Amino acid sequence: MTNPPPAIAARRAHVWLLVLLVLAWAISWPAVKVGVATLAPLWYGALRYAIGAGLLFTIAIARRRAILPPRGDWPLVVVSGFVQMAAYSALTGLALTRLPAGRASVLAFSTPIWVVPFAAVWLGERLAPRGLAGVALGLLGMLTIAAPSLAGHSTRELTAYALLLTAAAAWAVGIVFVKSHRFTATPLDLAPWQMTIAAGALAVVALFAHGPLPGVTISAAASLAYVGSIGTAFAYWAVIEAGRQFPAHTISMALLATPSLGILISSVTLGESIGGSLVAGVVLIAGGIALATAARVAGPSMHAHDERRACYDTGHDPARRRNVGEVC
Repeated sequence: MTNPPPAIAARRAHVWLLVLLVLAWAISWPAVKVGVATLAPLWYGALRYAIGAGLLFTIAIARRRAILPPRGDWPLVVVSGFVQMAAYSALTGLALTRLPAGRASVLAFSTPIWVVPFAAVWLGERLAPRGLAGVALGLLGMLTIAAPSLAGHSTRELTAYALLLTAAAAWAVGIVFVKSHRFTATPLDLAPWQMTIAAGALAVVALFAHGPLPGVTISAAASLAYVGSIGTAFAYWAVIEAGRQFPAHTISMALLATPSLGILISSVTLGESIGGSLVAGVVLIAGGIALATAARVAGPSMHAHDERRACYDTGHDPARRRNVGEVC
């Protein structure tokens, strides 16, 4: 049997990389759930990004790319570190102390739905009918998932839902900010600095909110070992690498599998139940994301100038490189 041509072999390798990325993020949700069960979410997030930053700095040194961010990239580094990483991690971690991991992952991955109105206000992108339909469908899905808590008047769960939606909106704000930024360094060069800022910010808040770092249990340590290395450092590199090979909408559609897979993994490993409202909510939100993404990627307003703002643009021109945080 002859070996496939190099181009086909490379393509297959990147397909498998995308599969591993989805799997890594899907496993991260129940893993974080285990971690925050015994370690305060703020301290957990700080340690998670400290591990991720350490690994990426090590890779940067090995690649001889350990550089300070250029002055023009510092606004992006700060905003991404505080909003996309620190705020998102803190909010989702707190929510996971109140909600099942599978259910939480669905709402946290609703970010693309929020990007549509934010991009319209901030970047002046046209609100296409499909985009508006996607937002409406996504909101209906969120309401469907939260319906049991609304009916049962569960303040604890409703607060967790609010935390998750705020986290998704925070990530969307970061995405839109990234789209308005012109990069000097590459996303991989900036990543460890973003994670360092996130780790530092979370550690300071955790110190005031919870006191000094307590002893870390074996289960929390195991969770951090996976999430810090695979769910954070590897996933960051993987999505950049995948972004070099696939169009934005291909990656977005692939990432839609993450919440569904997270639900299944959480059900098997943590015994979480899968109810009808959760299944219906997943379908509605996935449909909303698909419509919102299609409207933004293939809409009539995507002219040549807009294409320079497309997600995962990590080409050789440094001014056009985009940040990994873009999950459109």
